[in-house]
Amino acid sequence: MIRGQACGTRLIWVAVFLLVALGGNLVRAQHDLGAGFHYWSVIDDIDVTNLDDSGFSYFVNYRYRFQGPVRLELALERLPDRFGKDAYAPQVFLIAGNQLYIGAGLGGVYTDGSFSDEPFYAMKAGLSLPLPFWLRFDISAQYRFNDFADLRDEDRKIGTDTVFLGAALRLTL
Repeated sequence: MIRGQACGTRLIWVAVFLLVALGGNLVRAQHDLGAGFHYWSVIDDIDVTNLDDSGFSYFVNYRYRFQGPVRLELALERLPDRFGKDAYAPQVFLIAGNQLYIGAGLGGVYTDGSFSDEPFYAMKAGLSLPLPFWLRFDISAQYRFNDFADLRDEDRKIGTDTVFLGAALRLTL
């Protein structure tokens, strides 16, 4: 199996395992669907010609609320023109908290028909404000990193640690 495919396969198995483990409580659970956008910026300065080190991305996500303040979030993000190519990033997070929340997760980047060799890891914090009619406005910040950079120039690794600031509208089902 190609290393990029292994990253995508790991993400799928983690999501399937968590949903199966939660299967008995799905009917009593609170479910949220959301959609929003992120502004992202790479922390290190990238001195490569024709390569943006910031931009916007768009995402949809699903949150499953366990008993208490713990949630599982599955997300799919579209990163148009990320480092010169369109990319998709499926992600899974474990989130603690209600109106104020923190979380940790992992994901992969799918570009040019394959997943990245290594997953990325993410820390997330946010504020979820109630609106009328089962809606919520969600503001969040993420820090994403991976052990190995996806980009290299001739002599050195290029750091791709990234900060994401986002907003979403969520519907509670």
